[in-house]
Amino acid sequence: MPGGAAHEPMPGGAAHGPMPRGANAVAGGGERGQATIESAALAALMALLLVAVTAAIVVGGEVRAGRDLAGAIGRRIACAPRLPDACHHQALVPAYGWPLARLARALAPTPEPLPGATGLPLVPVDFRRCRRLSCAVAAGPHLTASNRRTTDFTQLIDRRRTDGTVEIVYWEYRPTLGWRAVRRTATAAAVEAAAGTEVLASQDPALVPLETLPGRNHYDFPAEEDPPWRWQVEGRYPGW
Repeated sequence: MPGGAAHEPMPGGAAHGPMPRGANAVAGGGERGQATIESAALAALMALLLVAVTAAIVVGGEVRAGRDLAGAIGRRIACAPRLPDACHHQALVPAYGWPLARLARALAPTPEPLPGATGLPLVPVDFRRCRRLSCAVAAGPHLTASNRRTTDFTQLIDRRRTDGTVEIVYWEYRPTLGWRAVRRTATAAAVEAAAGTEVLASQDPALVPLETLPGRNHYDFPAEEDPPWRWQVEGRYPGW
C-alpha cells in the first residue's frame, strides 16, 4: 500500500497485526488472578469452619468455652503486629530476656499514692493514656478510680561484665507531679534468686520497657513534666 507495508492475510482470513498493548500482561496475569481467588476462597472456608466450631460449642452448653475461644482468637489478632513473642509473654521478656525480665518483675515497687496539687492521692499511670489528675486518683494497687492501670516504665542497665550488677530504674509518671525514679541494684545472685518469679501482664504495676517503646523520645510534655530519661535510654529491637 502507498506509504506503508501491507500485512499478509493469515489463514482463516485474519490479518496479522501488532498485538494490542497489555495483551501479554492479561494473558500472564490469568494464573495470578486465579491464585488470588483460590486463596480468598480458602480463607473464607476456614473462617466458616471456625464460626461453625464456635457455634457448636455454644449450642452444646459450653458458653464460657466459646467465649474463651473467641477471646483467644481476638488476642492473637491484636498481638500479631507487636514485638516478637508479644503473643505469648509480657513485654519485659522480648526486651530483656527471661532472667532479667523475672528480676525486673521481682523488684518492681508497689504502686504508692502521692498527694497531688489538690491533695488527691495519685498513683503512677501510663502517660500515653492518662495525663489528667482525674484519671490517676488512687483506688487500689491495680486500677485508678477511672479504671486506668497502675504503670511503671522500666530502664535496665546491665553492668554484669564490669562490676557484676544490674540496675533497674522504675520511672513513675503522675500527672502534674511529673516523674519519679525508683532505682534497684541487683547482683548476679539476685538474678538467680528471681528465677522462679512469674512474669504476667496482669501483675501490678504494669511494666513497660522504655527500650522497646516506639517513639519514646518524641512524646510532648509540658516543661515541668519533661521526662528525665529522654534520649538517655538505648533502644533494643529484639528479633529485628
